[in-house]
Amino acid sequence: MARVTATNTVVIEAPVEAVSAAIADYAQVRPRIQPEQFSAYRLIQGGQGQGTVAAWNLRATKKRSRDVKANVTVDADAAHWSLVEKDENSSMATTYTVREATAGSLVEMTTSWDGAGGVGGFFERAFAPAGLRRIQHELLSNLKAEVEG
Repeated sequence: MARVTATNTVVIEAPVEAVSAAIADYAQVRPRIQPEQFSAYRLIQGGQGQGTVAAWNLRATKKRSRDVKANVTVDADAAHWSLVEKDENSSMATTYTVREATAGSLVEMTTSWDGAGGVGGFFERAFAPAGLRRIQHELLSNLKAEVEG
């Protein structure tokens, strides 16, 4: 099995602290910024960053959906801030990394999972990242509008 990865970035005209607070806010901000591919959002535990548990359905394509139960961890140091959503139901993990940038904050979103083997895995590695990057782009655009708005 090969690891399948999709990455997207955006620059948000706001300080790292404001952007990271918005990303970590599973009670208010996150339900508002999720694109239409996310449904059945529920906050299970916490609501602000570390220790939060949230769940949703992610419909990657018309035929492919995934029930996600994300456990959230946060890591912050002098160089960057990062948040990881690790899915209890699969090998999928999404990492948001926020760094200071000239125009505010650079946000990188990376999602990866263990892909299937064989022919199905070949097509998954070839096509899934592009579809997921479209979903990431919409989520990050919504985050940008939320924080800058």
